[in-house]
Amino acid sequence: MTTVTLPTVPPPPRRLTVAPGRSLAELTAWYGPLPVRRRRVPLAEASLETSPDVGHRAFRFEFDDGELRAVLTSERVEDLPGDRLQLTADLVLDDVAFPVLLRMRVVDRAEDRLLVVGTAKLPYRLLRRATGFRLPWRLPATRLRLLVAADFA
Repeated sequence: MTTVTLPTVPPPPRRLTVAPGRSLAELTAWYGPLPVRRRRVPLAEASLETSPDVGHRAFRFEFDDGELRAVLTSERVEDLPGDRLQLTADLVLDDVAFPVLLRMRVVDRAEDRLLVVGTAKLPYRLLRRATGFRLPWRLPATRLRLLVAADFA
């Protein structure tokens, strides 16, 4: 009797998305230590793609607002201690990519669900020069904070 070993087939990549109403995005303009403006930004689409490799994940957030029409796509996702993730990503505004460091906390994790909350701090002057993104002229700002909360299922 001979033993035959069958090749293992890796599972196909999985794509988790966010259902409507299960996400939140907020853009806050800061001038020094003071928040000048806080505004919710509609999150048009959010997705998480996982491959059979445990370390390979790709996040994508698409913002759709008159003030912020942008796409945030992750290039690299690092696991940090304490159930945290650090995303090195690109924020694409008007076809110009701006590098962003998004730090996320995993609130809830299951086999088919991932609930995350993350923030990114963006220097307003550099963002304006690189991409042409502008706040209304009456709002002074030194930096922006982008807050994202999403329930991937």
